[in-house]
Amino acid sequence: MADLQALGPYRGAAEGSLSQRLARLNAAATSRHVFVAGGTGYVGGRLLDALLARGHRVRALARPGSEGRLPPGCEIVTGNALSAETFAGRIPPCDTFVQLVGVSHPSPAKAAQFRSIDLASAKASGSAAAQAGVAHFVYVSVAQPAPAMKAYVEARAEAEAFLRSTVRNATFLRPWYVLGPGHRWPYALIPFYFLAEKLPATREAARRLGLVTLAEMVRALVAAVERPAEGFRIVEVPEIRGESSERAG
Repeated sequence: MADLQALGPYRGAAEGSLSQRLARLNAAATSRHVFVAGGTGYVGGRLLDALLARGHRVRALARPGSEGRLPPGCEIVTGNALSAETFAGRIPPCDTFVQLVGVSHPSPAKAAQFRSIDLASAKASGSAAAQAGVAHFVYVSVAQPAPAMKAYVEARAEAEAFLRSTVRNATFLRPWYVLGPGHRWPYALIPFYFLAEKLPATREAARRLGLVTLAEMVRALVAAVERPAEGFRIVEVPEIRGESSERAG
């Protein structure tokens, strides 16, 4: 995961400071052509900036009317994330597909949307990527198993199972909650996480269901893009934080 610290703050990174220009040079040997679904969202906007700053070519899917939310330098593909036929033909020659589409601010009240949006979009993206011959699929899933948000976890687990049967190689990132602008309420839980990680009986669950920052999430996604999986790779919370190596799954 070389030079990930050079990513810095992601918003506006395409314009580039010296460190960002150096990051682009360092990444030149592994430049990817990346298709991103969900690039106008909470994580997606920062990821697009980071990928562009590191010299990757990027195409991003956007609903009609949302094109202006994508950063300069990004090739825009207008389509419907729930309908593979609206964008599958625009994926080639991309070698990497990143799937970020999902309901914002998940809650138990949105159980039906987890299937009609999160799961449906993952299936559409997986089918489109397979049809286009994409070499590596990157999917933001969720920590599993989990004691809460059953419908959300089930939809993401079903999406992972579908992708395993559909694409050739994939990285599944499994955060529990991503802290950042507009997503700060779990900061109050940090002392409880600290205590839970100290106790043998709760340590594993606390680490697996831990909180990650937006910057950590973007770094992990960039690393997944730049280091494609052979087969299927799972990146859980400790790995997203950079604490240990990801595992095959």
